[in-house]
Amino acid sequence: MKNHMPALLNISVPWRKRLWNERVLYLMLLPTLLFFVIFRVIPILNMRLAFFQFRARGAWQFVGLRYFRMIFTSPAFSRILLNTLIISVMKYILLFPGFVIFAVMLNELRLSLFRKYIQIVSYLPHFLSWVVIAGIWINALSLSGGVNEIRALFGAPAVDFMTNRGMIRWILMFCEAWRSLGWDSIFFFTAILTINPSLYEAAEIDGAGRFTMIRRIILPALVTPMITIFILNLGFFLDAGFDQVLNFSNAAVESTIDILDTYIYRIGVVEGQYSLATAVGLIKGVVGVFLVLGTHIVSKSLTGKGVW
Repeated sequence: MKNHMPALLNISVPWRKRLWNERVLYLMLLPTLLFFVIFRVIPILNMRLAFFQFRARGAWQFVGLRYFRMIFTSPAFSRILLNTLIISVMKYILLFPGFVIFAVMLNELRLSLFRKYIQIVSYLPHFLSWVVIAGIWINALSLSGGVNEIRALFGAPAVDFMTNRGMIRWILMFCEAWRSLGWDSIFFFTAILTINPSLYEAAEIDGAGRFTMIRRIILPALVTPMITIFILNLGFFLDAGFDQVLNFSNAAVESTIDILDTYIYRIGVVEGQYSLATAVGLIKGVVGVFLVLGTHIVSKSLTGKGVW
């Protein structure tokens, strides 16, 4: 028995032997590692293109901060940045409490079968591509779609929602909520399930109702997950959802929902200005890192809790 203890506890076992013993797990992890190396690590190394003039043949010419000056002096950049910030605030801040509330509501459902049904129905949209989701919403919100047919029953005039600049951002937000509500609430629902049942029993003996239990037991247990998820989301704050915006965009509303990612796609892929697009992407990445670090430091100083 003593001879097997080091192997069981992975103590004093060479890393090569541990790697071989757990080769199946590492092989399962290999596709994920390759994905991050190809699409996350290698692009970071090529971010230097933001400081060089791209040439298909020959050496790249160093141009310093030329492309950054072009970005910040462009009249279109301020509008695109504002669109990105507004849409990101709506998606990452206004929607965030909804995920927590939905998880709490799921936990309060007493019928287990009905709760599972709600979970399955709310999870399904997450597995649909934005092309499919956009097709569903555009068809429902068109002049001859289901929403306008319901409005017609009450005598209301038809509205072309998809070309309405005042509504398109809210459509993006509600569409994101429909797609992500069930999936993004999994983390909070799991945290609720880990709460010790004895806390509920003690609270019930003391005469506490369900709202009191939610306020005194469930919500305090969700503070750490909420802070962690919120800080991590800030790293994607300037993304604003490229796939969604690209599929919902049209000539009528493009100026209202044109974001940094669609701008990068347009100038980089369509127009072939790779250096300029890389500079915009580098700005996004740097801002995301500072948002995560800054929010972590502030949260750590105020609540004592952060990402790590």
